[in-house]
Amino acid sequence: MTETTVFIVDDHALVRHGLRAFLETQKDISVIGEAEDGKQAVAELRARATNHSLPDVVLMDLMMPVLDGVGAITALHSDLPDLKIVVLSSFSETERVHAALQAGAAGYLLKNSDPSEITEAVLSAQRDQVHLDPAVAHVLARSMRIGHGIVLSAREREVLVLVARGSSNQEIADTLFISERTARTHVSHIISKLGVASRIQAALWAIREGLVQVS
Repeated sequence: MTETTVFIVDDHALVRHGLRAFLETQKDISVIGEAEDGKQAVAELRARATNHSLPDVVLMDLMMPVLDGVGAITALHSDLPDLKIVVLSSFSETERVHAALQAGAAGYLLKNSDPSEITEAVLSAQRDQVHLDPAVAHVLARSMRIGHGIVLSAREREVLVLVARGSSNQEIADTLFISERTARTHVSHIISKLGVASRIQAALWAIREGLVQVS
């Protein structure tokens, strides 16, 4: 297995050092850098991009001086859209979570998560899967305002379950033996029927409706 590289962004040195110490005990994970605020993180990661030394995953705090996490995620997602960023925050308010995910975060964990959850979030992000803390997922699902009477076809439900499990369009196509274009069309139709704005919101609807379980 290829080693997964991680970059840590947090304004508390103790948190950064603790995360580094833990992650470096994990097989096939290494920490290649740190930043103490969003501005420093953006500058460092942009520089790494020019040197082809970007990390696979960034662990990003939200509440930081100079430039906060949402601001940093927004800037990085604009310049480096393929960079996987997982938020690691003490806050689970719906507005903060929505802001982070809309900015481009690939996951959201709380700082009181079990260490194994952090490892899983890092590895999920590298696999292009969205990983949400169970508490965060339930808060978001309950906050959604989606009308009743939505009817999905059996195929659309199959596709939605795979979306909620973090599958890409190509992975959906491979699983269901359809073309990637057909998978993409199904996902677009599902998002339209649900009246949501993204795959993440569609996944949260599936969680709320019990189509998939948050582990």
